[in-house]
Amino acid sequence: MFLIVVAVQFALWQHASAVTKAAAEEGVRAARVEGGSAADGEAEARGFLSQAGPSIVGAPGVSARRSFDEARVEVTGTAISLVPWLHLPVRAIAASPTEEYRGIPGVGP
Repeated sequence: MFLIVVAVQFALWQHASAVTKAAAEEGVRAARVEGGSAADGEAEARGFLSQAGPSIVGAPGVSARRSFDEARVEVTGTAISLVPWLHLPVRAIAASPTEEYRGIPGVGP
């Protein structure tokens, strides 16, 4: 019985990890586009979590930042647990270069 509980708990933790990773990737896609912002990335990641994993990832936290060269989104939380005192953390970070038209130096506007 103990091994079954451990196996199911591991599967739940893996699923929660996959959901947090997907949320971070969705967030960075929204933040990196031309005209995107860190707030766009954070909102997209939170929206993904609320649709895909509202009961899988507990106490979700999302932070996003966007600089001239890079967008970065971090998603944290805890996996759903079969054992009340067991709180397994999940964390995912996604980063990507920003999409920005920079032009060719010395040519055009």
